[in-house]
Amino acid sequence: MLRPALPAALLLFLAVLLRSGAMDGVLNFLDFGAGVLALVSLSVTVLWGLAATDRMVLKSGHRLLAQAVHRGTGVAGLGFLGLHIWVKVSEGHTDAGAAAVPFTDGARPGLIGLGTLAAYVFLAVAVTGAVRGAFTGITASRWWRGLHMSAYVAWGLALVHGLRAGRPAAGYALVGYAICLVAVAVRLALRLRGARRNTGELP
Repeated sequence: MLRPALPAALLLFLAVLLRSGAMDGVLNFLDFGAGVLALVSLSVTVLWGLAATDRMVLKSGHRLLAQAVHRGTGVAGLGFLGLHIWVKVSEGHTDAGAAAVPFTDGARPGLIGLGTLAAYVFLAVAVTGAVRGAFTGITASRWWRGLHMSAYVAWGLALVHGLRAGRPAAGYALVGYAICLVAVAVRLALRLRGARRNTGELP
């Protein structure tokens, strides 16, 4: 009996939000906050992905937990990314065509295009990560690793897009971006250093 009542309760809740005007405040927050939440979530995803490769400190059980958090934050990041795109299109900051086709926005083709490219790469990384078992064999495994590593490039593009595409970033956003940048750079440097020490080559 509860299952039919849940959609009805959700619709009633949304109707109350719309009638009270509270939805306007939510949209105003999401207009500037959804992109920040997406970038922070994806930055945390990168950090946990790096942590999951650690073999010097973490045991196998810890690495499995890190991989689970990595996947969970990745899903959250993609959810916030989809919300960010929907809000920007619905608010008229760009159109659906420019959001789908890179570098076609009339006002800021370069900066909006960087965000679109980053979104596609993140989506490709997520899909191939979900079907990693399909990449068997040395050659396929290398292709998978190369594509997965492209998330760093997408993350950098998203960072530039977030800082430059919209209004001047608020103080909290700048602090969040700076923390993400430093954290990812330090963790990646430690990983590369450990890889050189153990194998003499890059991971």
